[in-house]
Amino acid sequence: MNATGHPGYTGTRWIFRLAWFGIQPLVAACIVAIFFAPVQFHLPLLLAALLLVLFGLLLSVTATRKFIEQSKQRMAAEAHIRASKIQMEELFSMTDMLQSADGHEDAGAVLEATAKRLLPDLGGALYVFNNSRDRLDLIRSWNVSESIAPIETMLPTTCWAIKRGKTHINSGNAGGLSCFHNLYLSPSIEIPMMARGNLFGLLVFIDEAADAAEGLRDIEKIARALADSMSLSLSNIALNEKLTAQSMRDPLTGLYNRRYMEDALERALTAAERNGDATSVVMIDLDNFKKLNDEHGHAKGDAVLRDVAAHLTGALRQADTVSRYGGEELFIIMPNTDLDDAASKAETLRAGVERLSEDHGVAVSASFGVAEYPHSTSDAKTLIKLADEALYAAKAGGKNCVRRAKPADRSGEFQPKLVAQDGVADEAAALEARGQA
Repeated sequence: MNATGHPGYTGTRWIFRLAWFGIQPLVAACIVAIFFAPVQFHLPLLLAALLLVLFGLLLSVTATRKFIEQSKQRMAAEAHIRASKIQMEELFSMTDMLQSADGHEDAGAVLEATAKRLLPDLGGALYVFNNSRDRLDLIRSWNVSESIAPIETMLPTTCWAIKRGKTHINSGNAGGLSCFHNLYLSPSIEIPMMARGNLFGLLVFIDEAADAAEGLRDIEKIARALADSMSLSLSNIALNEKLTAQSMRDPLTGLYNRRYMEDALERALTAAERNGDATSVVMIDLDNFKKLNDEHGHAKGDAVLRDVAAHLTGALRQADTVSRYGGEELFIIMPNTDLDDAASKAETLRAGVERLSEDHGVAVSASFGVAEYPHSTSDAKTLIKLADEALYAAKAGGKNCVRRAKPADRSGEFQPKLVAQDGVADEAAALEARGQA
């Protein structure tokens, strides 16, 4: 093998040179012999010289063609190496960028940019499973005309690539087996995206040419490489979403946990102060919940708690935040809601909780305590305390009712801000500094 990477290239040149240099002396010998040989040998010697010249020319033409052919092969190989190098660099760059993707939109944008450089003549679409995994949602599409625009959602049962877990090529109008979701019968290649044994979505590349089915097989390797990179990214995104949900959600009810609620309340009160709006909170406690657990078992108690959580979530606005405060206590934040509206809504929720008794065959009810910012207080901790006091008033009033919080006595109320002043960096230090002052 020579420096160009093609065996026989240098060998062909040397064989041609040796043959040609061997012919030249023979031709010269024939010409010289003509002058010294008898006349009857002149014609044979002349013919021999001509034949040697013709043989040399034929050898030269053959070697030249061989040289041109090998040169073309060499240039094609060099072009393939350059293209492979570019593809590898693009894939490495894509993998690096995907590590910074925060969600499906970010990952889809990185995929689109890379696919447009590597497969500029093809359209593409990225589908990802929804949370319930009963359908695939279109995250992003590119280079497709409106006439063959990919559908927004598809069922897993309509896609052969998803059902088989293998790459599938839709031949379009050329015949062959096509997926049911391929409404426009356009040639396409579909690659399921799998990582760590889980299926996360589908990557589709579309060619609008009617006879493009065979050409799609040529790009299968690079298409699979793109799908593999995306699979790992989608796996990481799913893991991050799961960890984030676990840090914010209660595993039993699916509601936000207390830590998230406290942060959300601070944000809601800050927004209310800035906009001059009212924000109400509702503290809820299921009545006689310990007795229910003791008499019917914890499985029944868990089922009741889950259904109460689902009822509250379904009856409230998206802007409202429902959380599990602890045990059988729940907490609701209602932005842009005054005390009267919050109490009215709490009464509706109470009646809905009571109706759950029919579904479970046991008595289910809850007591509600309602407080409002800024009517009741302007401090988050005091607001929670007042809602809790209103809840205990509802308990003392016979349970299964709604009570409103009374305004707090603000004459001696101090509301520290979490801002460093003179080296005071937190609320406790600020209180101490205030006492010393």
